[in-house]
Amino acid sequence: MDIDALDHERYMERALELAREAGDRGDDPFGSVLVRDGEIVMTEANAVNSADDVRRHPELTLAQRAASEFTREQCRETVMYTSTEPCAMCSGGIYIAKLGGVVYSVSAERAGEVADTDLVVPSTDIFERGRAEIPVVGPVLPEAGERIHAERW
Repeated sequence: MDIDALDHERYMERALELAREAGDRGDDPFGSVLVRDGEIVMTEANAVNSADDVRRHPELTLAQRAASEFTREQCRETVMYTSTEPCAMCSGGIYIAKLGGVVYSVSAERAGEVADTDLVVPSTDIFERGRAEIPVVGPVLPEAGERIHAERW
């Protein structure tokens, strides 16, 4: 799979729509999609508040579902598009699921600045510590992603 051959903006637009939907219902504005063979195969929006479950980050939920529903080879061929670079918890889930790559709109560092938090660990730090070869691409459509964050915080 060649992550650079994918239409990043097309898939990111859907992840950003999901982030906006999450924010509109009172959850933090994060959304993610999984893409394999040029098709969106799963979507998820943040549901931490609405589900009253701190684990309901879209990236972690999708990583868990992928690991449960896909073969190892399918996971390796699947790319996650996410409105914001995954946090440490979600990066761990992506690492365990062995997804084929991550594409984000807003970097963890920039999201931390907008949300006024210093609890920031780039996903690449987690993947490198685990010696995983998970490519990370971004930012893609960063202005659109930052607007969603700015509206929430």
